Amino acid sequence: MIKILAHLPLVIAAVAAPFTTAVGQTLTDKVLAQAEVLHDKAITWRHDIHQHPELGNQETRTAAIIAEHLRSLGMEVETGVGTTGVVGILRGEKPGAVVALRADMDALPVMEQTGLPYASRARQKYLGKEQYVMHACGHDAHVAILMATAEALASIQDELPGTVKFIFQPAEEGPSDYVFDGERLFGAHQLVKEGVLKNPDVDAIFGLHVTSAVPTGVIYYRSGPVMASSGDLHIEVTGRQTHGAQPWDGVDPILTSAQIITGLQAVVSRQTDIRSGPVIVSISTIEGGTRHNIIPDKVRMTGTIRTFGDETQSHVNQRVRDTAEHIAKAAGAEATVTIIDNYASTVNDPALTADMLPTLKRGAADLVEAPLGAGSEDFSYYAREVPGLFFFLGVTPPTDYGTAAPNHSPEFLVDDAALITGIEALSSLATDYLLQSQQ
Repeated sequence: MIKILAHLPLVIAAVAAPFTTAVGQTLTDKVLAQAEVLHDKAITWRHDIHQHPELGNQETRTAAIIAEHLRSLGMEVETGVGTTGVVGILRGEKPGAVVALRADMDALPVMEQTGLPYASRARQKYLGKEQYVMHACGHDAHVAILMATAEALASIQDELPGTVKFIFQPAEEGPSDYVFDGERLFGAHQLVKEGVLKNPDVDAIFGLHVTSAVPTGVIYYRSGPVMASSGDLHIEVTGRQTHGAQPWDGVDPILTSAQIITGLQAVVSRQTDIRSGPVIVSISTIEGGTRHNIIPDKVRMTGTIRTFGDETQSHVNQRVRDTAEHIAKAAGAEATVTIIDNYASTVNDPALTADMLPTLKRGAADLVEAPLGAGSEDFSYYAREVPGLFFFLGVTPPTDYGTAAPNHSPEFLVDDAALITGIEALSSLATDYLLQSQQ
């Protein structure tokens, strides 16, 4: 997940009274009791997966473990979904709605520096080069939580009114074998295009993400927009090479690039209405030239664009193109701008969120309304098709809150005590949703 979640003061959200019909309370109590029993098993799964991480679309070992577990529970299992994905279907003995639960499986090209006894020393190819691999974003926890959730829900199959679809997704962080080009789909976007929400048709979907920015057991949620869209920005500025002592004989792409970088900041500060959500345009790399006294032909820059909502995303993308191209033209140079929109804005369905707040509150240490996050998450593609609810689970002991290493750090840690909260949350969300759909 491409994400940023700031440390914030904890403010408890007000929630409605819990869903307490006689049947619902009994069935939910049963699944929650199973969740508690499965906590230790989930820890064992997480440690094993953490020690053997796999990059996007290479998650073969992880997928095999998941598929074997789901089959042992008597589920219908499909493998090789969107390359390495696994989908399990649990059909309750009673008719009802269809709910999906999603976990992402992939790790990151990061060399682990946690010192854990089960730390990763794995290596895989990333963009053709062998790299150390680490679960530096907690997807190992997501997999373990959903595997335990599957077992908990399978234990009440004979009383379950409806169907649960378990989606174990590859490549949320992107595939490991190519540079994004805007043509080939990956992760959730690919799975949705291939029909993962069909047959049976999903009525609602839930997902979570662990974060070190929140104390263990605390759940952060938000109704409506939650996380930003993400666009990869590539700009190539072409000038005319000349001697550094005679700049008038050429066209300087380095100076032009500097003017473009400055000009792009006006897209946010002067050309975009940011009242509906923040907008970020960042240039993160710049490369050009070979020698101190040669003005080069070309400069290449890359960056990221973060927005909320399709209309704002389209507007900002166009203003970025116009700004770069016009500044370059004024300097006698040429700018080629490529923007690849890899992640859409993640939006939680307001009605579904309101209905499920009592469920989220039930097992959480605290339930906190979160701010907008400038990070991105491809859960967005599921939530564009069916009502979705995506929330954050804190995995940092309170004593370390505010100082813990962030997600994507080589020192990122998951407090295993948080896994039980995740299992209870997903298990009860599925159960309560199916029960409420009967009414």
